[in-house]
Amino acid sequence: PYPCPPGAQPCSPKSFGHDAIVCVCNATYCDTLDPVVVPAVGTYVKYESSKAGKRLERSEGTFQRNAKTTSGPLLTVNVSVLYQRVKGFGGSLSDAAALNILALSRPAQDNLLRSYFSETGIEYNLIRLPMASSDFSVRPYSYDDVPDDYDLKHFRLAEEDVEMKV
Repeated sequence: PYPCPPGAQPCSPKSFGHDAIVCVCNATYCDTLDPVVVPAVGTYVKYESSKAGKRLERSEGTFQRNAKTTSGPLLTVNVSVLYQRVKGFGGSLSDAAALNILALSRPAQDNLLRSYFSETGIEYNLIRLPMASSDFSVRPYSYDDVPDDYDLKHFRLAEEDVEMKV
């Protein structure tokens, strides 16, 4: 019902003082990115955010082989050695996050979730979901508080899981 316009939409900054700036995302507007495309061999794309006000500012560059001098940090990439596989990127859907998302209007929720998971957003593809309560819950709870219930006959999801996560 609220499609994102094609192409990048810039951050609409809001200051909270003390160098705290966030991008506003509400029922009518949310910043977006151009779809991410793998750059050509030997080049890179960089997205930068900073205290000075940059918010996912895009720039491109070219890798240099065996650079001897540099005016900044030197990053050496050995593409012949692989240490790990990245399955994806994401965040946590805690009770606190769910409460805040549910407090938004439906159009604002749609924009927020689109900014996380869509091709015009940051393309999250993983979510960490705490099992039972965590330090971001409004109360402590578990799924089975009956002692010695090894068969889990009293196991059940909490209201928070059914109402906010499932």
